[in-house]
Amino acid sequence: MSVYNQPRRRVIQLIILGMVLLIITRLFFLQVVEKKYSKLADANAVLRKVVYPSRGMIYDRHGRSVLRNEVMYDLVVTPASVKNIDTNYLCQILQIDKVEFRKRIVNAIVKNGRVRQSVFSPLLPPEIFGRLQESMYLFQPGFELMQRQIRSYPYAAAANILGYIGEIAPQTLALPAYKDYQMGDYLGMTGLEKTYENVLVGQRGIQYLVKDNLNRPQGPYEKGEFDTAAIAGKNLRLSLDIDLQVLGERLMRNKIGSVVAIDPQTGGILAMVSSPTFDPNLLSGSYRTRNFSKLFVDTTKPLFNRAMQGTYPPGSSMKPLTALVALDEGIITPSFGYPCRGAYTACGRSIACEHSEPGHAANLRLAISHSCNSYFVNLYRLEVDSRKWGSVRKGHQRWYEYMRSFGLGHRLGVDIPGEYSGTVADTNMMNKNYHGQWNSCSELYVGMGQGAVAVTPLQMANAMCIIANRGSYFLPHFVQTIDNDKEEQLKKYREKHTVAHVTDTVYKSVIYGMEDVVESGTGRNAQIEGVIVCGKTGTAQNNARINGELVKLKNHAFFVAFAPRDNPRIAIAVIVENSGYGGTYAAPIAGMMMEKYLHDTISVKKKPMMKTMLDYVTIDPVIREKSKLDSLNGATAKLTTDQILNVYFHN
Repeated sequence: MSVYNQPRRRVIQLIILGMVLLIITRLFFLQVVEKKYSKLADANAVLRKVVYPSRGMIYDRHGRSVLRNEVMYDLVVTPASVKNIDTNYLCQILQIDKVEFRKRIVNAIVKNGRVRQSVFSPLLPPEIFGRLQESMYLFQPGFELMQRQIRSYPYAAAANILGYIGEIAPQTLALPAYKDYQMGDYLGMTGLEKTYENVLVGQRGIQYLVKDNLNRPQGPYEKGEFDTAAIAGKNLRLSLDIDLQVLGERLMRNKIGSVVAIDPQTGGILAMVSSPTFDPNLLSGSYRTRNFSKLFVDTTKPLFNRAMQGTYPPGSSMKPLTALVALDEGIITPSFGYPCRGAYTACGRSIACEHSEPGHAANLRLAISHSCNSYFVNLYRLEVDSRKWGSVRKGHQRWYEYMRSFGLGHRLGVDIPGEYSGTVADTNMMNKNYHGQWNSCSELYVGMGQGAVAVTPLQMANAMCIIANRGSYFLPHFVQTIDNDKEEQLKKYREKHTVAHVTDTVYKSVIYGMEDVVESGTGRNAQIEGVIVCGKTGTAQNNARINGELVKLKNHAFFVAFAPRDNPRIAIAVIVENSGYGGTYAAPIAGMMMEKYLHDTISVKKKPMMKTMLDYVTIDPVIREKSKLDSLNGATAKLTTDQILNVYFHN
């Protein structure tokens, strides 16, 4: 070999020698010096027990716990260790037969292998757990009782907000994000439990226990030298007012619809009601799977969160947004009027208005308070036909951009999963719908909240925040703070968003019209003594295609509002499906919700109104009859109307 290559060979030899010495040193340390692994390897009578941490708690805005952690037990199995046990007796205790026993063993092997633990019988009912605990030594070492924490819900409310926890699925376990989980672990499946799983879950611990000759645990191994402590999950502090949430669920009982209330100053959601609802305790404990199946097939769809997944034409509740666009673009002034005589006929078809008396739309404020359809469909046409755009297509696209800035047509980013985006037609959609041949008459209905626009109640409550704040808002969210956390996850909810260009003066013109709606117009049922409330009713057309024909059904009632007018503290959107006029059915619910939040009580004068709302039923009798609603109705299930009234009005 060349003398020039010898130094290189020596370097390689030294590297190899160094690696060998490193490995030998490490092996010597592990086998001679370090006693931990040799002790654990030699200790065949040592039981390795996973210690599950306490899952983080969730508190409302006043520090009240809206859920609790309670202890139950799983029976877990290690298939390879199941030998010479009394299977007949075990089957008798678990109330299963031998066919089911073998099936569960096979499933455990398929899911997790022969030498790893798998859940054999989850969340044992107290009576089964008691019998099993007495005889556990008969079924070891193959079987073991493992402590498990479950959730319970003292208020029986906010089911769609809080969500539920369940055992991790094999397909989920295969995802990189869940590499630290194992079969049998529980995690958040929906709601806040899912969004904030990473902070709620905590960190598992390990405990080593010495067993006797009957495999019964006798105490800690080596005085707990090798144990690792479980670390509890972090707590969530919400903007939610649980009293307001319960009131909303009670007022919406036997109705289909939603209530969303937001604090305009922070974007924190005060209440989010989706009705019909269900008791969240149904999805916790031994009968979760059975109850979930009932909820899933229920005809009233209690698992569907209408507050952010239901999409509706906003009806007249959208008219303030139409007015803001026209004012901001200088297309009209607050004094602009329209000579409505009961209908709009300028596009070759008649669009009826609720009013025909002269002067009811003589200016913007009157047009809002009287909710003149003619005024606002004409306003939309003026907006998109304005010469400043050069074409109706550019004008409509500008209108669409305004609607997007008001939070319509896209997800807002609320911190529970499943939010829908709603619909606002842009120029591309208009071209598609009308094959490129359209003008301002084609979709003039959007000016009055009908046609090619669909919104969620959450979006409309957020739009009220924008008007209440004169052009700014925070993304709607539930979690205000996370205990002992840097809260980077919440950073986006601290950022203030501003609707560009729209001036404070423009908002004032609309706000005064909304004030008149409640003071003297269709929203009088939302009045609060001593508080100036600004609102807008909406009666949204409800059409459905049945057997190929478009059928007009009973209208949806919409009401949106905020209060007080100056320095507002609450913005709200209420929709009651298939109920008629917004002022009759949605406005009273909004008024009582706002009053409860602002005054922490409801005026005794509203007792008859509350009774009417509690007794009012809008669910179709056929659907109601097929539903299991009586047993699933959450916070209202076991209370009569008089009992609910006594909660709020003491005689």
